[in-house]
Amino acid sequence: MGFYSTFEEQLSRKHPLYILANKINWQQFEDGFKNLYCANNGRPAKPIRLMVSLLILKHVRNLSDESVVEQWSENGYYQYFSGEKSFVAHLPCEASELVHFRKRIGEKGIELIFKESIRINGKDSNEDGGTVDTTVQEKNITYPTDNKLHRKIINKCVAIADKQDLELRQRYSRTLKQLARDQRFRNHSHNYKKAIKADRKIKTIAGRLVRELERKPPAGLHATELVLFNKVLSQKRNDSNKIYSLQESHVQCISKGKEHKKYEFGSKVSIIATKNSDVIIGALNIEKNDYDAHTLDPALEQQQRLTGHILKEVFVDRGYRGIKQVRQTQIHTPKPFDNKFSKYRQQKMKKGFQRRAAIEPRIGHLKSDYRLSRNFYKGIFGDNINVMLAAAAMNFKRMMNIWKQIFLDLLFRFFQIIGSFFISHFIFLKKPKWSF
Repeated sequence: MGFYSTFEEQLSRKHPLYILANKINWQQFEDGFKNLYCANNGRPAKPIRLMVSLLILKHVRNLSDESVVEQWSENGYYQYFSGEKSFVAHLPCEASELVHFRKRIGEKGIELIFKESIRINGKDSNEDGGTVDTTVQEKNITYPTDNKLHRKIINKCVAIADKQDLELRQRYSRTLKQLARDQRFRNHSHNYKKAIKADRKIKTIAGRLVRELERKPPAGLHATELVLFNKVLSQKRNDSNKIYSLQESHVQCISKGKEHKKYEFGSKVSIIATKNSDVIIGALNIEKNDYDAHTLDPALEQQQRLTGHILKEVFVDRGYRGIKQVRQTQIHTPKPFDNKFSKYRQQKMKKGFQRRAAIEPRIGHLKSDYRLSRNFYKGIFGDNINVMLAAAAMNFKRMMNIWKQIFLDLLFRFFQIIGSFFISHFIFLKKPKWSF
């Protein structure tokens, strides 16, 4: 920063982040979160605007906690967006403080950020029509197989025994190595039976270790984990409510009929967007694999709570068959038109269903650009906040793109005027000096 210019003056006022920093109502976050802090206990907390801005930047730029903190110290626009008055050369906070801040403000705090992203879009978020669709946000787990789960149970049982200083009758270290060799190349006809036999043996070993820990008195501290292990060992192929991950036991197996990905392991998400402007006005995580039509009521309830506006009509796909009205909103599902419909009404409905298809690429961008494709946050709480942060980031980025386009249009118009002036005054009006 120079002697005669401030940090703010050194930045371009046409930069989208500069404009967004002055459009967001930061005071509402200060008022909403200040009661979550204690004034006279512990070290001073980081500024609320700093922490909120880091959460927004993380999803807008598709970064991890570590990366957004690192890039903040290198980017002047990030720092101005966070409320800094001068350039800061050090890290704003530890990456783990973002984890604590998310837990501190909870789902209501994240919902407040999402609500502000809707307000930023102005009149575009108050349309009477909307489109709704569901998708899956996959959890950050490996593809589940019985053998993986059984091996994890063995490793966790050994870890519990070491933690409680329990002596196991046998740890099966050498046996498990040999069984791992037998499981290789199971698709070969000569090794298939050997691999199946090794799978059964590993499951048997896992059951032995769980039962042995249940007989040890100190292991009762881990009773919840042992109950989970027993459920995994007893579940069959076609059982309902199966466990697919030991660390994320709530994960659901969801099939959306995709050719390239038959099953996805995570949670279902309902997205509501405005019909014409595609502003996301509702983003709700559904804990269970409910029928799509049954997700409409909680999704519309969230939308009305955030916007204070009731949608008159909503266009959906055939996955929502069987429902025509939710609350005060009409639900339109594609089907052959009756003779009762006039030509004008049929044409209007066709345009509505054509616009409904626009939500599909919006969901694709949510997944590829705003961290909805793979959820790294832990637990059901992580599922709930990830979808709202992704939707909020997309709404903020939409306005940033609009401001950028306005500037480019003005720049193009300026050069167009200069070019026409140059052509008219220096080419056509100027007489040539030569003659034939």
